Amino acid sequence: MSVRALHLLGSPVLRARAAEVGRPDDDVATLVGDLFDTMRAAQGVGLAANQVGVARRVAVVDTGEDDPPIVLIDPVILERYGLAKTEEGCLSIPDLYGDVERAARVVIETTTLAGARERVDALDLRARAVQHEIDHLDGILFIDHLSPLKRQLLMRKWRKQRAGEPGYLKELPPAPARG
Repeated sequence: MSVRALHLLGSPVLRARAAEVGRPDDDVATLVGDLFDTMRAAQGVGLAANQVGVARRVAVVDTGEDDPPIVLIDPVILERYGLAKTEEGCLSIPDLYGDVERAARVVIETTTLAGARERVDALDLRARAVQHEIDHLDGILFIDHLSPLKRQLLMRKWRKQRAGEPGYLKELPPAPARG
C-alpha cells in the first residue's frame, strides 16, 4: 500500500460524480489500502477515491472511536435520523472550516471487498464522516452546504492561501506507523 497525492479544491475530479464499482477486484482492494494509508498520513477521518484522483465510488472512514474502520464501495444512504450542525473541514481544502448540518445517524448499504452488500449503522462523528465522503463521491464538497456568504468568505481565504501555488496536488509524507 502507499500514500497518494491529494487533489485540492480546483481539481476537476473533485466535482465529478464517481463511477460505480460493481464487483470489487484486486485494483479496488489496492485502492482501499492506499486510501487508508493516505488518510492516516494526512491525519484525517475519511477519504474518497476522487480525492486521490480516482473517479470510482470508493471511500474509507476511520474515526478512531470504538467502531471499526469502514470501507465504502458503491455506498447508498438508506435512512437518516436527526440533525446535527458541527464544524467540518476537508483534506482537499486544508485549513478551511465551516458549520455543516447533517443527519446525526445514518444507515448505509455498502459493498464489502468480498463483494457482499452489507448494512452499516453510523452515529455522530462516524455518521458525519460517512455523509461527507459520500458527498465527495457525488462531486459535492462541504463548502456547498454553507451559506453563499460563508462560502464566498472561505473561497477568498482559499485563493489568498493558494496564491502562487502551482497545480492542485498536495504530496504527503508516509503514514505514521500504527500502534
